[in-house]
Amino acid sequence: MSQGFDYDLLIIGAGVGGHGAALHAVSCGLKTAIVEAGDMGGTCVNRGCIPSKALLAASGRVRDLRNAHHLKTLGIQVGNVDFDRQAIADHAGNLVAKIQGDLTNSLKRLKVDIIRGWGKVVGNQKVSVVTDSGEKTFTAKDIILSPGSVPFVPPGIEVDGKTVFTSDQGVKLESLPDWVAIIGSGYIGLEFSDIYSALGCEITMIEALPQLMPGFDRDIAKLAQRVLITPRDIETYTGIYAKKVIPGSPVIIELANFETKEDVDVLEVDACLVATGRIPATKDLGLESVGVELNKRNFIPVNDTMAVLSGGEVVPHLWAIGDATGKMMLAHAASAQGIIAVENICGRTKEVDYQAIPAAAFTHPEVSYVGMTEVQAKEKASAEGFEIGVSKSYFKGNSKALAEAEADGIAKVIYRKDTGEVLGVHIFGIHASDLIHEASSAIANRQQVQNLAHLVHAHPTLSEVLDEAYKRAVVS
Repeated sequence: MSQGFDYDLLIIGAGVGGHGAALHAVSCGLKTAIVEAGDMGGTCVNRGCIPSKALLAASGRVRDLRNAHHLKTLGIQVGNVDFDRQAIADHAGNLVAKIQGDLTNSLKRLKVDIIRGWGKVVGNQKVSVVTDSGEKTFTAKDIILSPGSVPFVPPGIEVDGKTVFTSDQGVKLESLPDWVAIIGSGYIGLEFSDIYSALGCEITMIEALPQLMPGFDRDIAKLAQRVLITPRDIETYTGIYAKKVIPGSPVIIELANFETKEDVDVLEVDACLVATGRIPATKDLGLESVGVELNKRNFIPVNDTMAVLSGGEVVPHLWAIGDATGKMMLAHAASAQGIIAVENICGRTKEVDYQAIPAAAFTHPEVSYVGMTEVQAKEKASAEGFEIGVSKSYFKGNSKALAEAEADGIAKVIYRKDTGEVLGVHIFGIHASDLIHEASSAIANRQQVQNLAHLVHAHPTLSEVLDEAYKRAVVS
């Protein structure tokens, strides 16, 4: 216990990042408290990862059971398949309650003090918490900020939470509109298009950038569009943005050209999901009291040890993790950052290796990646004077995928030709979110395709898709 302080470590925000930091801090012997004004578990547990995956699991079963052609391939015939929307929504809600309870209980079990209220920094190593019973100030040797993020709603879009809503409301699945517009084709838009289309909704997807799935590697995006969008009841607009969205029955959406801003069309739909990304929840954290200014996009400036910066200099004993840093807006990235922050608090210098953190979209089939896209790798190669190699293998040649009758998929490995170091891996196909971790480990350990090509993978497994890609890299 640090002398003269209420706590060794005080964490503002009990999302996945703050929770992971608290658990690691206790294991390191630090007296720890965590402050939370909203739901324990933050976005991931309550409005993001957990409920959305429950909805994807249930709707995916519906899609599978209604896919007569796929089942016939396996020699299976199924009669009429029905579902109960409220029961599916309850499945997600029940899972949220369980995970939230587990998270809270794990903190209590380890004797982490849970302080309910709005926390903000009020000076060096001081935090004020406004609770129902008043305001109280706590001192801590170190403070970690983990306030998370909220959905971004572009100008001109009015959200009523019923007919026009964000993912926060969407995960409750309070209705299944006959025709729903989805603004944005990133992770959130893709996953909700998967849910809604499986449950019988007609979808219009609106993407302001020239291509769908703009953040994904282009080879992956092309195949994913052919499987996830084209054969489904989904129409798409690209290079078009929602200039104005008016809630109601119907919802009115005014579309305009993203480049010229000229009006293009007016849609009348039953509902509209705004899936245009997330912004940091960094208001009213008291950072001005310690001389910290948010960057232009309102993220908290940090270095790779997760120390907060002011004018490029480290602010002593103040750290930030998770979505609010803008580094990588993923729950598991927040957890990794939390552990790194605690390690540095304990005097063990460590930095986050963002290149080795994987990401996934849990569509049917899934999309996953780690490291650089081919475009990013080419830019790095041009700047540093080396050539990249690209190796691809396909699920159509994988025995396990064929046995599952799930042969749509690709694995793509991007590597340096001079050293063989893996720079990026991208997978589209069944269980892609599980397969990517072998590649994540390879990048974390700076492994070379020459060595990876000699690893032995069990046969027949989907992992052989990566095995084949590594072997092709060596041959080429």
